[in-house]
Order: sequence, then C-alpha cells, then structure tokens
Amino acid sequence: MGTVALAVTDGMLHFELAMACEVFGPGMIGKVDSWYDLLVCGPGPVRADLFRLEPDHGLDRLPHADTVIVPGWADVEVEPPADLVDAVRAAHAAGARVASLCTGAFVLAAAGLLDGRRATTHWAHTRHLATRYPNVEVDPDVLYVDDGDVFTSAGKAAAMDLCLHLVRLDHGSSVANTLARRLVVPPHREGGQAQFVTTPVPAPERHPLAGLLPWAIERLDHPLTVEDLARQARMSSRTLTRHFRSATGTTPLQWLLNQRIRHAQELLETTGESVDAIAAATGMGTATTLRRHFNRAIGVPPDTYRRTFRPRPAPLDPSPTADHR
Repeated sequence: MGTVALAVTDGMLHFELAMACEVFGPGMIGKVDSWYDLLVCGPGPVRADLFRLEPDHGLDRLPHADTVIVPGWADVEVEPPADLVDAVRAAHAAGARVASLCTGAFVLAAAGLLDGRRATTHWAHTRHLATRYPNVEVDPDVLYVDDGDVFTSAGKAAAMDLCLHLVRLDHGSSVANTLARRLVVPPHREGGQAQFVTTPVPAPERHPLAGLLPWAIERLDHPLTVEDLARQARMSSRTLTRHFRSATGTTPLQWLLNQRIRHAQELLETTGESVDAIAAATGMGTATTLRRHFNRAIGVPPDTYRRTFRPRPAPLDPSPTADHR
C-alpha cells in the first residue's frame, strides 16, 4: 500500500494517467483506513497529449515509493527517455512493485524488468513489443498479467482492471468493489480474460445472458450445474457455453467458481463466520472444498486471507447481492 508514484514524462497518454489518478488518488480517503499517498513524479513540466502537467516530485523520488505506475507511452517507435527508464529500474531494485498501463510496458521492457517474464500490452502493439524485446514472453490476449512484483496491462479499459486488481491485493475485494461502484466500472474482470471478443456484445438488456448472470449470482449457495443454467436461460448447454465464451471469456462452470471465490473473499473480509459457514454460503459444500479452490485461485488458505484483512464480525447474509458481482 503506502506510496503510489506515477512516473510521467513527455509523451505519456493522458487517459491512462488520469485513470491511475482516479483510482489511487484521494477519493477514498475517509472511507478506507490507510489509503494511498499519491505522488506524480517527472523530470519537470511535461506534456501528456493536449495537457500540460506539473509533477509534484522528480523522478529521483521513484525508488522511495512502494508502487510505481508507468502510464501509456504514446509513440512505441521512440525509445523512452533514459532518465525515466533508469528511475523505474532503480525503483524496482529498491523493492517497489512496478506496473505499466497499456504501452507503458515498453518502458518496463527497456528497463529490463520484463526479461524472462510474461507480460502484455495493447493488442495492437504486442507483436512490436515481442520483436523489439525477444526476452519478454508477450501474451497478446489477456487483460493484464500479475507476475508478483511486476504488472502489465492491455490498453485503455484493461488499465482500470489492473489498477483495481492492485487495490484488491492491498485492501481486499470489498474495498475494490466499493471503489468500482464509485467509478461506475465493472468491479472485477479476470486478468486472463481476452482483450476483445470477436462478436460484440449487444445491449445488456437484449443479451442472452442478461437475466441469467444476476439469477446465478443470487443463488451461489445452490449447487448449480451447466444444465441448471441452460434450463434457466432456455437454451441448450452447448449454446449456453458459446454465449459464455463470447461474453465472459470463460466457461459457465469456471465463471461460477470465480463468483463463488469472490463471494468467499468478501465474506472472509467482512464477517466473522466460520469457514464451514462460508463454504455453505458460497455453494462450496465443505470447508475442505473451499480451502482447495480458494488456495488454488488466491494463493493462500481462507484463514490466512482473513487474517490479512482483520475483518470486524458481522452477521452473515448467505444470499449474495449485486455488490458481489
């Protein structure tokens, strides 16, 4: 958590820069304990598209930050400035986690931070990134990549997904969902979801899954099957799977599991209920099943996750609400 530093210089994209300011800026102060201290660091006044920006600190402040965010780099044909590259490299060496938004990945690659790592950027520039930096394992399809202390995102809206992912790692799902509601954006899209789908999704009220997804989320404590979902949607299992792939980038059962895990995270963060009770409320059945799936998805057991966020005990409502979506 702590300090988040935005590394800026001439040629940054203003959209990703403004997005990071909205997420890590002062908007949640007073609503969350120990919110971020946001710094804007640059070599001096910089130009971001049509805007002129006055950084609060020089690039030499980056190595003292806990998290460094590198917004999109406008011209990927041009090498990023050496002082920016050196400062980002020094920040990582000092222990900061470093994240790039969109084409900011070219700055991280120039600093050598992506060598031997899996990374992504805007789909239109993934081939160029892979060609220029052959030691980087470029994944052209995903929304973002979490590689421990180095993060990269695809373009535009995917940058928001990564920013919310960082908030979720620091403050938990409940806080990330609250922030997403304030920003009026989807609270969670898996990093492995495709950057785009081949068939555009129709208006929500006309989409075949429009009524099904809320129906399923309200019944996560039930042992739902693909056949149950298909019956509710009034379509065959094969057709249902095709629609799920198009709209969510995953299968119906994997989507259900993701929702169950997410609901379990919130209950662990916000209630004092036992793991057995949470397993029942999320449709996992037993604590053993919950622990297995939770550990595989989150990387730690439920009890360890709960201790991280030290929740205040509260009554358990077994029925998920729209806030868990």
